[in-house]
This record gives sequence, C-alpha cells and structure tokens, in this order.
Amino acid sequence: MTPALPRRALLLALTLALALPAPAQVALPPDAAAPVTTPPATTPPADSATPAPAPADPAVPGDGGGADTGSGGSAAPSGNPVSSSGTALPATSPSDIPVTPPTVAPEPVPAVPATPVPVTPMPVTPVPVTPVPAAPKPAAPTSPTAPDPVTVRGLWVDAFGPGLKTRAQVAQMVDEAVKLGVNTLFVQAIRRGDCLCMKSGLPLATDPDLEKNFDPLAIAVRLGHARGLRVIAWASVTGVANTAAPNTSPLHVMRTHGPDSGKNSWLARRPDGTWQEGSDGWLDAGIPEAADFMVNSVTNLVRNYDVDGVQLDRIRYPDGGAWGYDPKTVARYAAETGAKGTPIPGDPAWQAWKREQVTALVRRIALEVKSVRPTAWMSAATITYGPAPRITDPSAFRRSRPYTDVLQDWPTWVREGLIDLNVPMNYKRDGVADQGAWFDGWNSYAASVRTRADGVLAPLAVGTAMYLNSPAVTAAQASRSVGAGLGWVGYSYRSPTPGVIAGQQTTAQGLESVGTALRAKGEPLAAPLRWTAEPPSLRGLMGRVVGTAQPGGRVVEAWQGGKLVATGLTDGSGYYGFLTLPAGKTEVRVSGQRWSDTVPARGVARLPDLLARDVAPLRR
Repeated sequence: MTPALPRRALLLALTLALALPAPAQVALPPDAAAPVTTPPATTPPADSATPAPAPADPAVPGDGGGADTGSGGSAAPSGNPVSSSGTALPATSPSDIPVTPPTVAPEPVPAVPATPVPVTPMPVTPVPVTPVPAAPKPAAPTSPTAPDPVTVRGLWVDAFGPGLKTRAQVAQMVDEAVKLGVNTLFVQAIRRGDCLCMKSGLPLATDPDLEKNFDPLAIAVRLGHARGLRVIAWASVTGVANTAAPNTSPLHVMRTHGPDSGKNSWLARRPDGTWQEGSDGWLDAGIPEAADFMVNSVTNLVRNYDVDGVQLDRIRYPDGGAWGYDPKTVARYAAETGAKGTPIPGDPAWQAWKREQVTALVRRIALEVKSVRPTAWMSAATITYGPAPRITDPSAFRRSRPYTDVLQDWPTWVREGLIDLNVPMNYKRDGVADQGAWFDGWNSYAASVRTRADGVLAPLAVGTAMYLNSPAVTAAQASRSVGAGLGWVGYSYRSPTPGVIAGQQTTAQGLESVGTALRAKGEPLAAPLRWTAEPPSLRGLMGRVVGTAQPGGRVVEAWQGGKLVATGLTDGSGYYGFLTLPAGKTEVRVSGQRWSDTVPARGVARLPDLLARDVAPLRR
C-alpha cells in the first residue's frame, strides 16, 4: 500500500481480507433482458430458460432478482435468472418472482426494526495494497461433529395473492399448509416499505382486498402456532417501492425519504442519479439513517409479535453493481477510506465497502433481534445466481454473481453467526440446460460453508421454485436436499405449480398435486416432522462509538483471556457487535477506548456508548 493511503484503510483491508481471503472480486455486467414489471417478482422465474409471466405484484420469496433461466442465474428469492442463451435476467426473491397474474398485489418489502444502526466496514481504496499483518482470527474451533439433519419443511406465503388478506384466507392457508405436511410458514409481513401487520412502525399495505381492522401477521401466528407450525416473519429489507403498485400512505418512506426528498433521500442511486430498477426503488444500506429505519422495522416484528423469527429478503444492492451513488454515501466512503473523487462502479475497494454496508445491516438487525429475544431465528433468503462456486476453490465465491453483482456476502453472514438459518433461493429447473447441476452445486457449496467461527454448524434449508417445476421435479429437488441432511422450503403457497401460473389449475388444485408428490412414500413430506431446534446464536455483544462526526469504519477488537478472539468494524452510526464469542469476560478495544463486560450464556450484552478519543482518526 502506498504511504498516502490512510492507516485506517489498511486496517479495513485487513479486516475484509480476514473475512474472505480471495482475489479481488470481478464485477459482472448487470443482468439484461426481461425487465421487472412487478414489484417483487418482476423477473422471470428462477432457473427458467425463458422468463415466466410476471404478475403485477409477484409473490415469490427471495431477494428480488430473477430466476435462473438456463445459463446461470438464480430465481425467486435472490438470484438473477439467465436465459438459455446466456442473457442475464432480473433477479428474484421469495417475493420478487412473478408467479401470479397481473392482479397480484405489489411485491413485499422488508421493514426495518427500531433503532438499530448499520455497521459500516471500511473497504480499501483502489490503490494496490501490500500484504499487512492481519489481526488474529478467532481461536480455531474444534472440528464439528456430523450435524443432525435439518428438519425445516417450509412454505413461503407471499403478500401479493390470496392467503393473507382476510381472516378466512389465513385460516384456509394454515389448514392447507398442515395438509401439505410442512412445519414452518415464512409469512410475508414487510412488502415494500409497508406491512401486512399493524405494529411494525410501517404503514399498512395498500390493498383494496385487505380486510379492515385486521392484522394478518398476528392471526397467522396465532392460528399457525395452534396447529403446531412455526411462523417466521418474512421481510423485504432494502427493496421498498414498486412504482406499478405504490403505497398511498403519506407516511410511506417513498414520500418522506423518496426521490423528491433532496438531501433527505435514502434511495440507492446510479452514477447518473437515477434510482429505479425496472419498477422498483431500493434503500441504500450505506446511508446510516436508512439503515436505522430498516433495522427498526424488522426488529419491531419480533418486539410486537410472537413470531418464531424473521427472514430477511432483498437484503442487498439492486442488480448490476453500479449503485450507491447518493452524494451522502459517496462522501461517507471518502471520509472513512481517504479515497478521492467519485469511485468508478468496478472499483474493488468501492465494491468491498458497499458489500460491508449490507453485511453491517444484517449484523445490526441480528443483534437487535437477539437483544429482544435470543431464541428468535435469524434467517435470510440468499442469492444463488448462475453456476455454483467450486468447493475446492476458497476464493470462488468472490467471483460469483451474488458477491460481485448484488454485493451479498452470505458465507460471511453464516460464519459470523449473523444468520441462524440460511435459505438459498436455489430456483433452478431440472432438465433445463445446466440448471439441474447448478441446483446440486449450490446445495453442495452452501453446505460447505456452514461452519461458524465458533465451530458450530449452522442449519441450511434449500429454497426451491415450485412455480417453475412440475410436482415431480419439485419432489425430486426436495428429496435431493433432504437426502443431503438439509431442510427444504417451497415457493410458494400462492403459486405451487406452473399450471397455477398458467391459469390451468386453481391454487387448491396446484397444492393438491404438489402435495401428492411430496407426500408419496419416501418423499420429504411423507411423514409428519417437527422443527423444534433452537437457533445457534443465543448470545452476543454489542456497543456503539459516539462523539465523532465519523463513527463508521473503525476497527473493533474483542479480547478474552488476553487473546484477540475477533475483530470487526463499526457501522455508519458507530455500532459494532459479535455473535459467535464464547460466554465470559470480554474486553472491547475501539477508537482509543477499552471496556470490559461479560458475554452472557444467553442474551446480548449491550455495552455503554464509548466516546471516541481521536478527533480525526483517518488523518493520523
């Protein structure tokens, strides 16, 4: 690294290198083709050679990308589809996949919990960096024992079609889920900056079919629990708007911090200032106030409802990589790293910094959720665009589309204990090009990165696109997943078969046909199965640095027994935290301060705010 590069940039580079020691990520061109025409499902179905019809308000789980379409994209929850000719299609998420006719409601968007603050790691500037002694990694964990099979058998229930809009629909949905044989419902609560609930702090979803004085999430939890089902609140986090089906509340974030809010806008923008990706609008995780908003919304789901956990969807930047150019974000990047001028989209340091903003947001949500309820499950519907990374190549994920295109580093989320349950949106179609191999490849890769920093093996449940496959293929994919000791989640209740999407079957008929295949002898739902495990992250430590105009990007060290056991970075609001530390006395060192506290056996130790002693940490 050249002498001109600030010392903090070196520390940031080191921290990032510790997370994933691999060559610099290669930026891939944004997915072209099939523009998104519906809120969450505005992309072709995952893994489809040709895009599936996209409803006005798709209800497929995922990160808002497209389905893989033959050459290497992922569908539904968080993968961009690629056509059989190699053209990338828009990525989809559990709620971003077109699975219903244009009459469907707008895509779901994740809300953010109360008061949480995003963690903002500092990426290295585009200047070449010479090797620098890295801070010690946590003590090497003992070799994990063979994991017990993951017993999650889940069903995504989106907010765009029937299922959650009236009390009668919720009761019917729960009855049909029990008949199908699943044990977990991933119920969409936060759609696009609004909620199918009344206690998230977000405005109620705009939908003429929504029953008055009705809280869908509360009823789904009550009825689901009464039937022995776990209920996870599914939230679209950064995806907050769809211009085709806007929320009409004056309190919606698009009106208070939208495109016409000037310096108060929180939207992710391209270099030319534009903000729409198809019909969608996304919040920028690099804007501290926006991150706080998202954290608060999601945390409120656990604070105010008896949900068994939350699932983060659309927890990333939009497809394409050329995002994050709000002036506030660029200025913050420069202040934390010492970079000059406006970074180019492919600048590795700029990409690394933005990627860390997404990870910091996941970290902050996890810490706040665990502070409210340690036993709540933290889950994420993660992206699997294209072919899977090679297990034998430790740096392969850094060249994958999830990492380079949407800046989602979910292996790090698993390793650091930020998510308890990883649900890759592995939306592939057996028999279409190489998608069957991609499906198995992503399952194997995700299984290979299940080991956390504390040596615990994190649960993994494979998300499949039922709406893209025949019932027989859905059963085959579920069987391969379960046969590998993994869980399974199907997308979705509203669109269980291609026939339902094509209007050839009713939803009830589709559920019956796919249920017959999944309940056949030897298949994953043949016998009742409960999911009763506790999440692997039950304790943590968090704190905040204050008293400085630049609280983000500061290196944080955790020491136990005189040994450095973990390092991290503060986010844009100065928050930091750890979720895989052993219980016991721990000393935190950050910004010239030291504080000792005890990590409990269960719960999150919240340290007092620490006053930063350095005035200009990047200039010393």
